[in-house]
Amino acid sequence: MDAQDFMPSDAALATLRAEIEAYEAERRKIRRDVRWRIPAYMATVVVIVVILALAFNAFADPNELWFSAPHVFLYVAGAIGLIVAYFVGSGPERKLQQSYRDRLLPIIFAFIENVRYQRGDAPASVERLPRETIGEFNQSSYDDEISGSWQGFPFELYEAVFSQKSGGTTSTVFRGVVVALETDILFPGVLVATRKANKVTSFFRGMFGKNLHELSSGIPDLDAAYDFRTDNPEAARPLVSGPLAQALQWLGEAWPEEPARIALKDKDAFLLLPQSKNFFELPDISVPLDYKTHIAPMIADMASLLATGALVRKIG
Repeated sequence: MDAQDFMPSDAALATLRAEIEAYEAERRKIRRDVRWRIPAYMATVVVIVVILALAFNAFADPNELWFSAPHVFLYVAGAIGLIVAYFVGSGPERKLQQSYRDRLLPIIFAFIENVRYQRGDAPASVERLPRETIGEFNQSSYDDEISGSWQGFPFELYEAVFSQKSGGTTSTVFRGVVVALETDILFPGVLVATRKANKVTSFFRGMFGKNLHELSSGIPDLDAAYDFRTDNPEAARPLVSGPLAQALQWLGEAWPEEPARIALKDKDAFLLLPQSKNFFELPDISVPLDYKTHIAPMIADMASLLATGALVRKIG
């Protein structure tokens, strides 16, 4: 696979460059506006707090001037007000970036048929994702999602965080990219390959996977890194010792940060790549948007993700 094959055509590139120029014009204008908006909003909060504090002094005990209980409450409210003023003042910057992400991503990924982009909503495939792949979680959040068809197969690709909250503690069980794909051949059941778990994680996985059997690939390094579980050992065994093992070995070289996870369920294949990187984020509003620096790497990342997903969907 050559990432150059995924780059926009001349016509698409011309449209993309025109959009970048328009974004740059708006970015510079909004940056100028925000430079005075944020200080003005925050200064307004400070003035209001000072005026109210002076008013409270008229009723406060002489020994508690500026530090009476109402003053303390006022200062706390003022601190919150400063935070709100900052976010309200910088709001146009975030709105601009999101609006242009909505406009640019479908153009950037024009090689994807029926490309669709959304952000923040739960993708449809999440309901079909085997819970054994993630483990126990009771909170989830979603960032950018891109869906469509590539090389004739439908897919959903999205950034997600799954976490478990217990009492006042929240632990992340997965942060990264999920690629959900439709396979040509149905796998009769569930087959998951996840990184080797500690005792606590194994306990929770066991709760979800109590009807799943453990398998071995026969490759010592792979079996030391992965748990293989299935509810259909007969159908899964040749995959675990063959194409699934080969795919995981290749993934270990292509995505070495943390072991990838794979799940097969009926006509669905899922690839989970633990990553802290935000693949589809525009640069900070203070940074001029550049095609070679920001857009071309984004296209290369998508090409790599889709090519990896295509490998996974062939396992079955």
